Amino acid sequence: MSSASFEGSDDVVLPFAVEPLDVRGRVVRLGPSIDTILARHGYPDQVARVIGEAAALTVMLGASLKLEGRFQLQTKTDGIIDMVVVDFNAPDRLRATARFDKDRLEALGQATPSTGELLGSGYLAMTIDQGSERSRYQGVVALEGQGFEEAADQYFRQSEQIPTQVRLAVAEQFENGRHTYRAGGLMIQFLPSSSERLRQADLHPGDIPEGHPSNDLASPSEDDAWVEAKSLVGTVEDHELIDPTVSSETLLYRLFHERGVRVFEGQHVHEECTCSQERIMGMMRRFSAEDRRDMVGDNGRIGITCEFCSRFYDLDPADVEAEIAKSEA
Repeated sequence: MSSASFEGSDDVVLPFAVEPLDVRGRVVRLGPSIDTILARHGYPDQVARVIGEAAALTVMLGASLKLEGRFQLQTKTDGIIDMVVVDFNAPDRLRATARFDKDRLEALGQATPSTGELLGSGYLAMTIDQGSERSRYQGVVALEGQGFEEAADQYFRQSEQIPTQVRLAVAEQFENGRHTYRAGGLMIQFLPSSSERLRQADLHPGDIPEGHPSNDLASPSEDDAWVEAKSLVGTVEDHELIDPTVSSETLLYRLFHERGVRVFEGQHVHEECTCSQERIMGMMRRFSAEDRRDMVGDNGRIGITCEFCSRFYDLDPADVEAEIAKSEA
């Protein structure tokens, strides 16, 4: 079933199932939400595209949180873009930021390196936080020149043992007299009821020597249903994921109409930062009194700018100390 109010909409993540193939997945289209994030910081195009991919992936994964909680994607690498952080606060709030080396980026000139080349080597961490230490989980994938699509596939294969395929795309378009960004993503996962069918073709054969006939038993072929689903998703062009004239429903019908696809209720997403005066004060409490004194500028004030939304907080040091003393009393 599907909701007509979501059809063709931007900033919506749409769950679906292809039951004959034991496949479930999500499609996401990001329009104003990702454009607002990118325009606010004025990121160069190469950086904007990497953030767009990360945001689309984060929304697809974070949408599994039903009522509350946070899903965070973070990279730390030695690349030109050495940090990307994307937060999805359930059920619908998205924010993102990145750090990059301006000099190294400008040295590229007109070159268009891949996402993996811009990220370089390091790690990708995906964290689920539902409000308590017991419900906090983090998975880490080594980044060695691969992009977000490959890293996500690797994460689910190693950490969750769920065959997964991800497609991501970002594009810039000219609309209403200005350039705007769009991002899109499609994710499918193979979730059969039989654990035997879930066995991976790339399981290591252990101590069996290479070339030994028993290796055929240790490395089963992939399930035909999963092979078919991957082949269909492999036909998706980048423009289909971000074209505003091709709705998510239309795309899914194109891919799976011969098998039958069920579309479920979609979830709207919007850009919204979680920073606030209260959170800033909470952060200030973690610093020592000496550190807080060092933060005071020449104008006698403490200035803090949110890395996500660029909101500037102008604090009176006396008010900060009084608030901290009150909370500790």
